[in-house]
Amino acid sequence: MQLLKRVVGWIVIVIGVGILGLGLSIPIDALIGRGRVEALTNTTIPGPAGPIRAFVAEPTTPGPHPAVIMIHEWWGLRPDIIEKATALAADGYLVVAPDTFRGASTTWIPRAIYQVSTTPPEQVQADLDAVFGWLSARSDVIADRIAIIGFCYGGRTSLLYTLHNPAVAATGIFYGMAAVEPSALRQIRGPVLGIFGGADASIPLSEVEQLERNLRAAGVSTRFVIFPDQPHAFVGGIDSINAGGAAGDAWQVLRAFLAEALKGQIPAGQKWPVEMRATHATTFAGWLHHRFVCGW
Repeated sequence: MQLLKRVVGWIVIVIGVGILGLGLSIPIDALIGRGRVEALTNTTIPGPAGPIRAFVAEPTTPGPHPAVIMIHEWWGLRPDIIEKATALAADGYLVVAPDTFRGASTTWIPRAIYQVSTTPPEQVQADLDAVFGWLSARSDVIADRIAIIGFCYGGRTSLLYTLHNPAVAATGIFYGMAAVEPSALRQIRGPVLGIFGGADASIPLSEVEQLERNLRAAGVSTRFVIFPDQPHAFVGGIDSINAGGAAGDAWQVLRAFLAEALKGQIPAGQKWPVEMRATHATTFAGWLHHRFVCGW
């Protein structure tokens, strides 16, 4: 009995130390990562609670241009988003990648969870209102052709912002999910693109299919593409896109979608992958991701 008490005591101590370590790791990571967002951004936009830092990529051709708001993943603003924004600008869009976490960026999962769970959705919507208004007021932007796209947390945020602001011309959701009342989807005026991985351990395909059905039932022009065997967040930085494969194909789908939605151009010979396969079993990490990214 004495031995059992000691074992249980040590287990409790180890768990306690682990929890304390995880808790302390969040402010430590914030201290280590101070200045990450400032180093990546080149613009400040007046916001409701002070300047909003953002990276802006502009086309080299004369305007006015359609515009795209690009929302980062739950990590915060990182170099891969800057690369993708720059690549889209080369297609003739003025692209803004705002920092929706107000200075926070990380590579550490506990802090990513903390960032998402402590950032009020109302704050994000207000900041995006400021970004949208800033874009609309620019003489080099076509005010009624502003799209929003996002990845992971950013995909969810893009859908929710479109519900908040029906003036959004088009919406691109990369492996993001939100529980939305079907009737609310009728507010959406522009087309919606959804790109998902068939092996995503965070988002069950049943939820993807349900969202697609609800969008179509609401009369929204909808195109969902599921890439077989691809996990969550399979579209990385520009190197992975240029390497081809599923990431490259997904990027081409996005380019075709934006060209049609914002420029009225229908690319000839565009292939749309449509094969769907059952998702892998949801993992514990996937459940955590779904809970904190798709649950607020």
